[in-house]
Amino acid sequence: MNLIEYPDREMLTMSAANILAGELRKCLNMHDVASFAVPGGTTPAPIFDLMSATELDWDRVHVLLTDERWVDEDNSHSNARLVKRHLLTDHAARAQFVPYYQPGLSATDGAAKVAPTLDAELPISVLLLGMGADMHTASLFPGGQGLAEAMANGAPNLCAVQPASQDMTRVTLSAAALKGAMSTHLVIFGTDKRDALEHAQTLPPEEAPIAAVLGGGTVHWAA
Repeated sequence: MNLIEYPDREMLTMSAANILAGELRKCLNMHDVASFAVPGGTTPAPIFDLMSATELDWDRVHVLLTDERWVDEDNSHSNARLVKRHLLTDHAARAQFVPYYQPGLSATDGAAKVAPTLDAELPISVLLLGMGADMHTASLFPGGQGLAEAMANGAPNLCAVQPASQDMTRVTLSAAALKGAMSTHLVIFGTDKRDALEHAQTLPPEEAPIAAVLGGGTVHWAA
């Protein structure tokens, strides 16, 4: 794990956006397409805003989510909605978005339908992760229903999960899909998140999923 500390969140946002765009550009120099897996939430939104204005061969970039709530994209809780508003605009509007939600299907059936189609996007070229104070990442929540299946070797690319503290079913990329990324970055803010990340290194994977998927990735941190 490589930790980069920033003097403030604005500097982190600018640097992370430049690094991620640079890695996508490098990948595109060697491959026909690049897959870019991203989280939802408010933390990455400013990074997406900056990246969307970056000149890049976005038409060769496939954007997919690390996880998603099982709701239509018009729903305010949808990660797809956030990504489309903040990343897939300006120059980045040319990128190809890979949707997960399947109208009329349950999360379990929808994940089973989508999972095989993600083979073409793996290994993930560039992966951006977030992390909660409970050490979850994507929708790999400690104690959540479906966690063991999503963390297992040989798990499907996309798995349905139910966090214990939430009433909304989700789908998440499996631990194997996340661990296989060619380049991994984690963005966290605040001392509580940094303390949680350090604590995660001492716990088993089922208690600290972030430690199971981060590997030798880069952590971007600001207070």
